Amino acid sequence: MHNGGMQFIRKHFYALLITTLAFVVVILVVPLLMRLSVERFIVPAVSAPQSQVALVLGASVVHGEPSPLLAERADVAIALYRAGTVQKILVTGDNGALSHDEVTPVRKYLLAAGIPPADIFLDHAGFDTYSSLYRAHAVFGVQSLIIATQDFHVSRALWIARALGLTAYGVVAPGATTSSSDYIREIPATFKAIWDVVTRRTPKYLGPAIPITGDGESTWY
Repeated sequence: MHNGGMQFIRKHFYALLITTLAFVVVILVVPLLMRLSVERFIVPAVSAPQSQVALVLGASVVHGEPSPLLAERADVAIALYRAGTVQKILVTGDNGALSHDEVTPVRKYLLAAGIPPADIFLDHAGFDTYSSLYRAHAVFGVQSLIIATQDFHVSRALWIARALGLTAYGVVAPGATTSSSDYIREIPATFKAIWDVVTRRTPKYLGPAIPITGDGESTWY
């Protein structure tokens, strides 16, 4: 059996090699093509176009406080709001359990920075990037937004947003909280995003409409 297996490998070595190389190329090229397709929509905060909303996508919290990565995203949203580039800030993340809340710490962070309560909206059911963007459009009625996130994440988020019909731009959060592993994790996430968009997956929770033009405090609890 062992010899037979070795003979099979020798006989089909080049076919296996080509198949493996093709697989590796696809894995690496698809994220690159996604990045190239949205590159022109990644802009500095100072030149970001007027939009309805700055979107702060969820990330981890530490002892009830935004993690450094999440705080960087919130800081971009604060800068956009203070510059008058956006009128509202939509904070989205996973709050599927009382013990796991990615949005309330950001709300407190924004309030401490002087953002008016009425302009802070919370989406407690943004369980992933696709769901967050889908719900921004379907539930909150957002038409235009600026996504505040890190470089490793901005391409996928922008691609999803524009595929869902949103007028979207991305501002990369400055800082050094990312690593090569973040980019590696984006590879499978990229293919999942493509699948979600192609199948037009409906998020688990939608609920009634919450107009982004209203009072954000109604979304806090």
